Amino acid sequence: MTVPLVVVDGANVVGSVPDGWWRDRAGAAERLRDALHPVLAAGLPDLPGPVEVALVVEGQARQVPASGNGVSVIRADGSGDDTITDLVRASAAERRVVVITADRGLRDRVTGLGAEVRGPTSVPRR
Repeated sequence: MTVPLVVVDGANVVGSVPDGWWRDRAGAAERLRDALHPVLAAGLPDLPGPVEVALVVEGQARQVPASGNGVSVIRADGSGDDTITDLVRASAAERRVVVITADRGLRDRVTGLGAEVRGPTSVPRR
């Protein structure tokens, strides 16, 4: 069985907590990237590890460097939602895909392609 893919809508998850992220978008994305590392082995509730984790970043957050901690950083050329939809389209037929977002429009797009959706509180923030 293939390893499930967890795709994290970086802008949506970072923006879900008003902790001053808007002053340093790249720094907030970097903190999220690092906080996602334990998910690789532990998985999520009802989704045991190991899992692959892809953090999709856009705009100023695209400056976040890859860390080598196992979390893939996907830099959207345009819309993060379009990039996430493309990832789901490319993967959902082959393996379980879970998208982490609270964006209703994105939720509709990816569930129509076979992905599951969970809210931002399902992943660690720090």
